[in-house]
Amino acid sequence: MGIVESYNPATGEVLGSVEVTPPEQIDAVVAAVGQVQPLWALLRVEDRARYMRRMAQAIIDELDELVEVIGREQGRPRAEVATLELLPAIDALIWIADDGAKVLGGRRVGIHRSMSLARRARIAYEPYGVIGVIGAGSAPFAQPLGQIAGALLAGNGVVFKPAVRACITAERIARVLARADLPEGLVTLAHGDAEVGVALAKAPVAKVLFTGSPAVGRVVARACVSREKEVTVELGGKDAMLVLADCNLARAAEGALWAGCAGAGQARGAIERVYVAREVSERFTARLVSGAAGLAVGDPEQPGTQVGPLASQRRLEHVRELVDDAVAQGAQLHCGGPVSPAGCNGAFYAPAVLTGVTSEMRLMREPIDGPVLAVVTVDSVQEAIALANDGDYGLGVSVWTADRYQGIRVARELRAGMVWLNDHLPSPAVSRGPW
Repeated sequence: MGIVESYNPATGEVLGSVEVTPPEQIDAVVAAVGQVQPLWALLRVEDRARYMRRMAQAIIDELDELVEVIGREQGRPRAEVATLELLPAIDALIWIADDGAKVLGGRRVGIHRSMSLARRARIAYEPYGVIGVIGAGSAPFAQPLGQIAGALLAGNGVVFKPAVRACITAERIARVLARADLPEGLVTLAHGDAEVGVALAKAPVAKVLFTGSPAVGRVVARACVSREKEVTVELGGKDAMLVLADCNLARAAEGALWAGCAGAGQARGAIERVYVAREVSERFTARLVSGAAGLAVGDPEQPGTQVGPLASQRRLEHVRELVDDAVAQGAQLHCGGPVSPAGCNGAFYAPAVLTGVTSEMRLMREPIDGPVLAVVTVDSVQEAIALANDGDYGLGVSVWTADRYQGIRVARELRAGMVWLNDHLPSPAVSRGPW
């Protein structure tokens, strides 16, 4: 049995290791969870909800330690970890515990009197059985924990396959579950690479929740569909930002920097495309460039660091390739690029701002997964909407305007999973809504 080592992406320091679950053993892992799940399903929803409250309390009790552990493994500033991972996880668990019973509770269905005077009908929800959760390295804690908690509240067991670069964080999720006194064997971790994730999709789980790359996600989806099981995939995005002429420019520029550079641009829902009204384009771009150039890049364990490293040298090369390709085709790079902060061995890329990009460039078609903001000047709101809709990765979009009603109208024309107004959240921070 092999092991996977976890590294600090800023320094290269080995943080720990976990045992890999061989793909050929995944079926047995699922079967073991399936032995425990029926007993768990016998509990009332209200009784299961108590475990969610205990999980939330476990996170609160270990908050400072979790901030450090996740921050080091992810190479992210500590305040960002607390804001985008831990606080949303606590909020989600409390909401699931408080309102979950109402969502999952049975309800009567009306029957017209012409059908029968005495007939009654009722909808009741039953658990699937064992759910497979496959997590992404860019969403290591709040998102998979929320999915696990939702599955548990509904009476299911879970096999959780985390991303390799989030394996230590996954072990801390398991610790949170243990501290909540969850029945042993109800949730099991399966560590390993994409091959283990595909094996989980092929295993006798009833449903799979996948978050990760489009390439692996498509393989997982095909494996599930071919076996007639449900699958939900979130394959990342290439989020757009629409800056209308009447918006608060200072706030919009700060929002772009926050949502474009959180997690070094690798967070789920990071802004990569910015469409700006011509009337304010020059002023907005100047603010954006000035702000991006002023962000401190380096080891997040050092005070004042605002942007940490990319996940790997391979990702750094991907970001550099897309930016260089755009510049070669006529785009202008105003700031940013590869950097080597003192005392660091990781893959660092300073926040970049480009103008003069076109829709045909790879930079505008492919996910970047780095702190790169491409700014496009538009002549009308309809042009901005059309460009924002012109892509294959419609996860999220934000509209920045002083006119609330115009913002809502524009939002309804955008083809995206989520639309924010004068805000952009690069994480599933709103637990009461879908992501």
